[in-house]
Amino acid sequence: MACHHGNHEHKHGPNCGHTGIMHKGHVDYLHDGHLHHQNGGTVEEHCLEVSGINPAVCTPHHSCAGHEKGHKHGPNCGHAAIPHGDHIDYLVDGHLHHPHGDHCDDHGPVQRA
Repeated sequence: MACHHGNHEHKHGPNCGHTGIMHKGHVDYLHDGHLHHQNGGTVEEHCLEVSGINPAVCTPHHSCAGHEKGHKHGPNCGHAAIPHGDHIDYLVDGHLHHPHGDHCDDHGPVQRA
């Protein structure tokens, strides 16, 4: 579901400075914890769906070289926040990390534009 994002003066595109993510055949842009889709003069809020490729499951044995052991994801952790289902994940080396207790869950890959 897309909802319109009011009062958005920034125009997203290939050189806008925000990370582009492929989503349902188009490019969305990560912007301050939101996934924005530029649809003409309107910006829509999008969210990555929970799916077989991007599940929302616990993976307690996930080992990632994308950050040091003990790294805690959250605001200002250095990784881009990305909405996924009903929660926020963090983009680390091309895949979604979800903080969960004492580990990160791997919520699958994303394709950068």
